[in-house]
Amino acid sequence: MRGIGASVLDRLFRASVCATALLAPFAAQAATEEDPWESINRPIFRFNDTVDTYAFKPIAQGYRFVTPQFVEDGIHNMFLNLGDVTNLANNILQLKPHAAGVDTARLIVNTTFGLGGFFDVGTKMGLQRSDEDFGQTLGYWGVHSGPYVMLPLLGPSTVRDALGKYPDIYTEPYRYVNHVPTRNTALGVDLVDTRASLLSAEKMIQGDKYIFIRNAYLQNREFKVKDGEVEDDF
Repeated sequence: MRGIGASVLDRLFRASVCATALLAPFAAQAATEEDPWESINRPIFRFNDTVDTYAFKPIAQGYRFVTPQFVEDGIHNMFLNLGDVTNLANNILQLKPHAAGVDTARLIVNTTFGLGGFFDVGTKMGLQRSDEDFGQTLGYWGVHSGPYVMLPLLGPSTVRDALGKYPDIYTEPYRYVNHVPTRNTALGVDLVDTRASLLSAEKMIQGDKYIFIRNAYLQNREFKVKDGEVEDDF
């Protein structure tokens, strides 16, 4: 379920707008050869952007307006804590014992002493959070990314990363919540929280929004798959 819920913004904003803010100086050109389906991707991007403008963004703005900052931070931390399960699974698949150990320690510490993850005790203890998914795992084992693709609602991706979304569903706690109202409420709050946390990042986008997000997404994915060991051709 989360693949149709919070992942809408995880992929559309966290991996693109947030990455754009970090990688803007390096994302001006290039990547066009990796986007052979641009004529199809652009209309899908416009659809996603329209849905965000008239639905997700206004709700996120309202949520931020009425929610005290410490509560918003705590809710955000709780969902990040749940995401550490996915990080742990993929670090194991990538044969990274140290990172997997850190993920395990974070889960234990934040879930217990952090009151279900409301407080990020792990980071304060020096246990830095990973950001892994099955698309990165496939890349780690040499699977090429394939062409860039804009997915309806799910946002920017590549062929490899799109295929990698499905296995990650099995590490999402929502999948195992049988009570439908509880599951849907959690999904909805996660979706709104993710969008609200990225409101301030939008101002970083410059020029052609589609190209800016595409280039930043592709560079960000390469950076993650190679654990930061990429050549800087700026």
